[in-house]
Amino acid sequence: MDEQEFVRTVAERTGLSRQEAADLTWATLETLAHRLSPGEARDLITELPERLAEAVRRGTTDHIERFDHSDSVLRVAERTMLKREEADRGVRTVLAVLREAISEKEFNDLMSQLGKDFSQALESAG
Repeated sequence: MDEQEFVRTVAERTGLSRQEAADLTWATLETLAHRLSPGEARDLITELPERLAEAVRRGTTDHIERFDHSDSVLRVAERTMLKREEADRGVRTVLAVLREAISEKEFNDLMSQLGKDFSQALESAG
């Protein structure tokens, strides 16, 4: 899945404009990268289109942060100026589209680092 298709899918599923969906996608990927080990971030980067991979690169640090799904939603809402409900739906949607865009193994590795509350949020997204 290329970047345009990824963003278009996020826009269609969230009801946001393409620009809002692009901003949401990049903010979500950068935010989630703060939770990933450098090795996991590198693995994810290899499976993403270049501009989406850049969002993960920007968020990758040597210090893995610990925050839950709710905190990630607040961070994304602040960065995108979306309402909390829109950001929540958006983060869940980006995770769902990621599940379709990358290999099953990589997605499972990603979710194991994000944790149970992210998995539960994704399940509730459908």
